[in-house]
Amino acid sequence: MNNFKLFLPVIIFMVLAVFMWRGLYMDSRTLPSVLIDRPLPEFQLRSLELGDQLVSTADLPDGPFILNIWGSYCLPCLQENPIFMAAKEQNVIPIIGLNYKDRDEAARDWLELNGNPFELNIIDDTGRYGIDLGVYGAPETFLVDADRVIRFKHIGVINYRIWEDEIMPAIAAVQAGGSS
Repeated sequence: MNNFKLFLPVIIFMVLAVFMWRGLYMDSRTLPSVLIDRPLPEFQLRSLELGDQLVSTADLPDGPFILNIWGSYCLPCLQENPIFMAAKEQNVIPIIGLNYKDRDEAARDWLELNGNPFELNIIDDTGRYGIDLGVYGAPETFLVDADRVIRFKHIGVINYRIWEDEIMPAIAAVQAGGSS
């Protein structure tokens, strides 16, 4: 028993070292989401467009769509907005915005100034729906299929390379009826 007490700190150190070593090689943008291949959580929230009128999952597009978590305070959201604006112009896929922990007036001003790529802007001012989605913060992007099942999640800013190499293939797979 005394020998075990001597080696206990060494064993604990080795276990922690293995976990830390493994963590060095993980990509923080590919954090697993427990919601992949699960239904989009139900909600009833206000929208920027309709004021105090509530919208729900029933108000979302019938086919596949992107759900983008954004805020007026989010600089990376500003970086990815031109990509979403181009996707809207080209009618690639409907994009729904989830305005996360923001002020309504600031969000409206941001959209007026920078362009609004969203068909609908859902307001999550408390962050409770974000918790249901497992959101870490803005920006995050989900791809939802026609059955309202989450098929893909990207954490962080979407640049043109990520759009072409990751998002577009996932969109094509979902639009073809498969999962990404």
